[in-house]
Amino acid sequence: MARIEAEVGKSQNGLMKWIDDRFPLTKTMKHHVTEYYASKNFNWWFVFGVLAMVVLVIQLVTGIFLTMNYKPAAAEAFASVEYIMRDVEWGWLIRYMHSTGASFFFIVVYLHMFRAMLYGSYKKPRELIWLIGMMIFFVLMAEGFAGYLLPWGQMSYWGAQVIISLFGAIPVVGDGLVEFIRGDYSISDITLNRFFALHVIVLPLALIGLIFVHIVALHEVGSNNPDGIEIKKNKGPDGIPLDGVPFHPHHTSKDLIGIIVFLMIFSAVVFFAPDMGGMFLEHANFEPANLTATPEHIAPVWYYTPYYAILRAVPDKLWGFILFGLSVLLPVFLPWLDRCRVRSIRYRGWMYKTALSIFVVTFLTLGWLGLQPATETYVLLARIFSVLYFAFFLLMPFYTAADKTKPVPDRVVYHD
Repeated sequence: MARIEAEVGKSQNGLMKWIDDRFPLTKTMKHHVTEYYASKNFNWWFVFGVLAMVVLVIQLVTGIFLTMNYKPAAAEAFASVEYIMRDVEWGWLIRYMHSTGASFFFIVVYLHMFRAMLYGSYKKPRELIWLIGMMIFFVLMAEGFAGYLLPWGQMSYWGAQVIISLFGAIPVVGDGLVEFIRGDYSISDITLNRFFALHVIVLPLALIGLIFVHIVALHEVGSNNPDGIEIKKNKGPDGIPLDGVPFHPHHTSKDLIGIIVFLMIFSAVVFFAPDMGGMFLEHANFEPANLTATPEHIAPVWYYTPYYAILRAVPDKLWGFILFGLSVLLPVFLPWLDRCRVRSIRYRGWMYKTALSIFVVTFLTLGWLGLQPATETYVLLARIFSVLYFAFFLLMPFYTAADKTKPVPDRVVYHD
């Protein structure tokens, strides 16, 4: 038995050497996994990056199977989705996993971005990581919007009609840009084909490429931690950070627990509440697109509603479009808007903590308002919370510079 094990081990070593001579597999694994040192004190906020990768895999795999039966034609798209749901073996499960995965993707990404705001993960030397992450977010928004049109239901069609028409507010080039996006004088079969190509080929490739660059940039400067301390500044005689541990197996084992819990919650939604009361799958989208009948209340899917509420709060179409665009773009400039000397919220003063708390409430409230009808009361509330939303970013250089901070320890600290 020992002789057989020795032979197997020798064969494996020989195979690895053969691969390493032709491709840096072992070197890459050491650099990015087994000898990539991360802080010892990661908490549960640091699991959402890995969960985003899990959801990406779910979306790619289920998307491949959906395209096998989906027909990107205006006359057949809705019927092909119904065929997937009713006649394809396990088609209902694949479709619900994909639609639920879209919402969970944004949930995970929003929480991942919030963690960066908690611990200052966008501050020097991680500005480029943040910028690449924001590019990922923009591509994800485009991916979600392109996929939203594909079922060719009532809300898909009319929601796309409203959003695409916004670009018409741009002076001079607006009308031509709208026509270019649609590929026709109105949303039609050509539009559906364009969005299908974007959704299944162009945007997923861009997303995968940006995620790869995001991870490479992260591993170049190192991960942040709840204390916002650079662990590379305190190294032992062997050159290893004193407060660092190899990412594998220390953090991969923790991430595995997070993945299991996440998949349990994800599965519960898929099997028991895939439409989430109309939040994940709008009830109007179970009706085929009708070009002659407008739904009573048109609203985008929930993960766009905070920005949609800002858009709707402004009566002027051009200024509404400008503020809509600014609401999405302003987070890009966080590394330069934040003038605080420390990274982590643990050592920041009351000003930033209060501002961030108000921002969270504001963002969630705007999301809720974007789902409501455009009555006078809801529009007034949207205007109030829109002011609070922009105030968080535009006033940040002042309250972060004036905020009193606590002394930051030299080594990472464990907190219960």
